[in-house]
Amino acid sequence: MDGSACGRNQPHDVWFLAGTFGSQVKRACEVPGGRPIAAPVVNTFGDRPNCAAFMTSAQGTVLLDGKVVEPEAYEGESITVQGAPGNPLTGEEGRFTATGCGLWVQLPPLASGKHSLKIRGRSGDFSTGVDYALTVAAS
Repeated sequence: MDGSACGRNQPHDVWFLAGTFGSQVKRACEVPGGRPIAAPVVNTFGDRPNCAAFMTSAQGTVLLDGKVVEPEAYEGESITVQGAPGNPLTGEEGRFTATGCGLWVQLPPLASGKHSLKIRGRSGDFSTGVDYALTVAAS
C-alpha cells in the first residue's frame, strides 16, 4: 500500500499506478523516464448495466504538481481479468471477461525529478484517494 511494489509487473510502454479499494493512501513511487503514466481515478468492472449505473455518478479530480488534469471517462470496455487465488476483487483465481468502466488519467512522460500526483474519485458511496510522491528518473 505504500508504493514500494509499484514497479512490479509493469509493461514496457506505459507505467500504471494503482488505485485503492475505497480508501485514502499515500504512496511513493519511482518511475522510469520517458514512460507515459496511467492511473484509475475511480473504476469498477461487472456487466454493462452495472457499469452504466456506476458511471451515472462517477466523478473525480486529479492534480499534477498542483495543476488540474481532466480524467477521461471509459463507459464500458470489454476487459479480461486474471484473478489470483484470494484476490480482494473476486476471491478466486481464473480468467474471465467483464465490462470495465470508470475515470482514468493518462499523463505524457514527466520531466525527471520529483512530482506530486493527487487523485480523488467517487461514485455513489464508494470513494478513493491516492497521494503519489513520484520520482521520475532521467531518461
